Amino acid sequence: MSVAAAGAGAPADLNEPQSPETYLGYLKASGNNNPDGLIEDRTHVYPAAGRPAVSHWTLGGAWTLGAEAATSNAAQARITYRFRGRDLHLVLGPGANGRAARFRIRLDGQAPADDHGVDAAGAGTASEHRLYQLVRQRGSSRARTFEIEFLGPGVQAFAFTFG
Repeated sequence: MSVAAAGAGAPADLNEPQSPETYLGYLKASGNNNPDGLIEDRTHVYPAAGRPAVSHWTLGGAWTLGAEAATSNAAQARITYRFRGRDLHLVLGPGANGRAARFRIRLDGQAPADDHGVDAAGAGTASEHRLYQLVRQRGSSRARTFEIEFLGPGVQAFAFTFG
């Protein structure tokens, strides 16, 4: 018997080029504009950045970079990632306070509409530590600029994966 999943359950399209798995904590971070070689947690306010190169990311706003995750310290903290892949997933979770973290995403500066994972308008909530499917493109894979804005402090962002 053969099972053909559709929608969020469809397998990754491995025939299309995609960005690599990307970690945000300083122990494994790559493809970013942030300090390399960190060996301790560091809090910093990052300026809003332009569009990163493909398979690169940048932070905007107040963040603490930890060994495993980047933690937002204020509302309007952002992560921007220029990626290739049909799907974009991000491992998120509430910070030490345990409160759910609301967020809004944009693709190329717009609500994701038909290319949404969580919500067509781009709204979502990180209520537990898990992988969140944020983008599910309907068409073929191409380079896109993804941005996530956190509407309050305390969210932890761990890693991006693509499919």
